[in-house]
Amino acid sequence: MPPNDPRLRLNHPSGIVMSFIAEATEPDVQRAPAPAAGSVQKHRYYWNHIGDLKRELGTALPREELRDLHRAAAWKHFLVVGRHLALVMACGWALWQSQYVWLWPIAAIVQGFNILGFLILVHEAVHQCIFEKKRPFWERLLGRLYAFPTGIAFSQFERWHLDHHNELGHDHDDPKRAHLSPKKNSRLVKLLYATPALFVIYMRASREEAKTYPLQVQKTIARERLLNLALHLALAGSILYFAGGWVLLRVWVIPVFFVFPPVFVLNRLGQHYDIDPTDPAKWTTLVHGNPIWHFLFLWSNFHIEHHYYQRVPFYNLTKLNRKLRPFYEERGLQNRTYREMVWGWLVDNKEAHTDWHA
Repeated sequence: MPPNDPRLRLNHPSGIVMSFIAEATEPDVQRAPAPAAGSVQKHRYYWNHIGDLKRELGTALPREELRDLHRAAAWKHFLVVGRHLALVMACGWALWQSQYVWLWPIAAIVQGFNILGFLILVHEAVHQCIFEKKRPFWERLLGRLYAFPTGIAFSQFERWHLDHHNELGHDHDDPKRAHLSPKKNSRLVKLLYATPALFVIYMRASREEAKTYPLQVQKTIARERLLNLALHLALAGSILYFAGGWVLLRVWVIPVFFVFPPVFVLNRLGQHYDIDPTDPAKWTTLVHGNPIWHFLFLWSNFHIEHHYYQRVPFYNLTKLNRKLRPFYEERGLQNRTYREMVWGWLVDNKEAHTDWHA
């Protein structure tokens, strides 16, 4: 891929766009700039410890095919967004109405997946996978709009997530591993993540990590959180005022606080919990999934593909997965199902970030 290819641009966690040179035969690299005053310097642990993985991946896919996989098309992204919003509105109607009661549990479950879907859309904005050419203003605006239904601050997720990519494998510098993964291998603690307690756990985790950010970034995050909180309270208050508490419970409380948490946990089980700590190529879990999971998770089950090539838009991850299967077979990567991971996590009580089949 030419050095000036638009798919190889970089977005700094604080929103500063930096250019860099990379070959399309290597994994995408989002480089962190020199630490700003008041921030804690990290060490790019993942990129310093992957050894020959770049070269091996470079031989797994022809350059032209990889270039095509990296090509973003705004119309494809917004087609997915339109489909997603239509499903959100359909579920909202099903939860609001009272004639077809049998629709309530189905709609509540699907709406929980829809909330997670907005987080995946934020993820696309962070990695600049929306437009063919860089559009920082629109990417950040869309990221903030997508973040509202989830309640997270876009700026916090952006910095947190890019640090996760750069520091994958490190016990302390990877914010997900350091602050969000259970520190006690207890079934009770694990089950708490699938309850409304998840919001408290995540807020504490993000607050701890935010202490390492520059003061200005912390202020931006605080403003975004306050705005999202105000909008959610306004939405809840409006539903309560115009439709009453029972409708509020169905439309907002149950999907957000009781369905989204277990959906979030399920999605996260397919990321970095069942891994081989001795092999950087296996620091992410391989999940082929099926068309239902692809639809419900907006292709985010393809997490290992995303870590190999961060710039591939989510609608191209299925094709990337198929093209990498010979590499997976050669390296001994085994596909996992969500049923297997739930069983291993809760029944076998496996520990996070370990080899569950050693």
